[in-house]
Amino acid sequence: MAPPSAISPERASNHHNGDTIPSAEVPLEPGISQSKAKVQMPKFPQPPTFADKYAERDYLKGRLAAAFRIFGKYGYDEGVAGHITLRDPVQPDTFWVNPFGVAFSLIKRSDLIQVDHDGNVIDGGDVRLLNSAAFMIHGAIHRSRPDVLCAAHSHSIYGRSFCSLGRKLDMITQDACSFYNDLALYESFNGIVLAEKEGNDIAACLGNKKAALLQNHGLLTVGGSIEAAVFWFISLEKCCQAQLMADAAAGGRGHETVKIHDDDAAFTYKTIGSPMAGYFSAKPLFDVMEKDCGGEYMQ
Repeated sequence: MAPPSAISPERASNHHNGDTIPSAEVPLEPGISQSKAKVQMPKFPQPPTFADKYAERDYLKGRLAAAFRIFGKYGYDEGVAGHITLRDPVQPDTFWVNPFGVAFSLIKRSDLIQVDHDGNVIDGGDVRLLNSAAFMIHGAIHRSRPDVLCAAHSHSIYGRSFCSLGRKLDMITQDACSFYNDLALYESFNGIVLAEKEGNDIAACLGNKKAALLQNHGLLTVGGSIEAAVFWFISLEKCCQAQLMADAAAGGRGHETVKIHDDDAAFTYKTIGSPMAGYFSAKPLFDVMEKDCGGEYMQ
């Protein structure tokens, strides 16, 4: 017999041999109707829109500079490795990227350099060195994916550790479900990406997905907003860390991790794996960075 708190009288009207058979339906809070109990999702903040493409460029370059500061804060820089690119709204066949050799934590909006799809630096700050690998990978992605505004790649410690396993992410946490059927595995490593073919192969492997594990290399994420690409990278890095820890803990006991059922993973993905979820999830990161830096990166 279920305790009184688990059923409501009107739902417990079925009887069998004198016993009350509780309904499987979850009861509502007292005084709340079925219609009011349905979850009403709030209207989330949307990315700003601009009538002036040059104003949009200035805004997005500021967000890109903030993205580098966030990567620097999280320790995703190592020497001169790593890059985040932004498709230019004025000249969509070009993109903005960090100058080669400038620390993520120091990058300002005025430091960014503009690159065309032939690899020429056509505008930007005083340091106009271009990372060839950044051009090969990101140039191919921006060419093949017109929906991508931003792409991020770096050699984060847990991402590159997990990528050495040559396997996809298991659905073992709610956060991992953000990448359910939306994560590619590039099963090749031919050294630093200095050849056009390698960049094209990575872009082809990524396909229409929002992230890729580059074997023996690191993580790659893309998004229709800078915020989404940044959040997917941070989330994927943490998912790699969680799986490395969980696999080690389970293996030490002779067990395996518990996997989330495909139907549940697919359902969860619809809530936390959407482009808008990625954009909104990154908002606190950018808000904190603006407060920490006092907007200094906007210079």
